[in-house]
Amino acid sequence: MILDNRGLEPPQPMMRTLAALENLGEGEGEGEVLTIINDRRPMFLYEQLEELGYKQRTEPQNDGSFKIVIFR
Repeated sequence: MILDNRGLEPPQPMMRTLAALENLGEGEGEGEVLTIINDRRPMFLYEQLEELGYKQRTEPQNDGSFKIVIFR
């Protein structure tokens, strides 16, 4: 699943991301991945992900945005 959060003001990107993670966990198999694209590095999201047991990989993009791959 890919979620494009560009153009949204905080806290919308984090709220959308956490909601998508809840949906991802419902009936999906292990190994499911959520990829988000944000205008900025989501510093506050990292703490939430850790508390929920998720790992992430952040990749800066050429256009200045950030691609974050979230997984268990």
